[in-house]
Amino acid sequence: MKLTKERIVDAGMATFAEVGYHGLSMRRVAERLGAHAGSLYYHVRGKDELLALMADRVCRQAYDAGTAALAGLPPEATWHDAIEAQAEALRRTIQQHPGGAVLLADSPRTLSSGALSLMERLLQTLLDAGVPAAHCVVAADTLLSHVTGFVLQERGNSPAPPVTAEVHADLRTRFPLIIERMPRPSRDDMFQRSVRLLCAGFATLVEE
Repeated sequence: MKLTKERIVDAGMATFAEVGYHGLSMRRVAERLGAHAGSLYYHVRGKDELLALMADRVCRQAYDAGTAALAGLPPEATWHDAIEAQAEALRRTIQQHPGGAVLLADSPRTLSSGALSLMERLLQTLLDAGVPAAHCVVAADTLLSHVTGFVLQERGNSPAPPVTAEVHADLRTRFPLIIERMPRPSRDDMFQRSVRLLCAGFATLVEE
């Protein structure tokens, strides 16, 4: 098949999912494509540009998903609902890409159109809500970082090792709030509630 930038990005995403940021190399991507590494440089200048293209793809997909989510909101929806819709769309999009959260968290910061589109719309939502411009960038960055970190934690969750009854009793005595008293919401519920807590904080900044 003809070597194209899109095929290189596809291979880069698959390779990144397997070996991560530090293991990704143009050589490994070329091997996946059955091509010589040198031929990739006609389309992509190097690893940094490839990472930028990969991150941009995820962001553009998240933007499109957010557009659909916002279009589905009822007329009476509030700015809180708009924030939740964008956050959930980003979370679901990142989840679709193995290593997607690591990609967005670890790749060098680049001014890609996809990332800028996500930030621009989020900033506009906050401005329309009445959040002062001086706080909007920090608020938006906090939300986006939370979404990425949440998905990273989800991806890192592995089954807890079994504990003996003796160990469980000891933990229950030492950490009663964690072991017995605190509710254990689902991951979806926890994400929704965490975004709402952030929105509640943003609301304290809203200018009447």
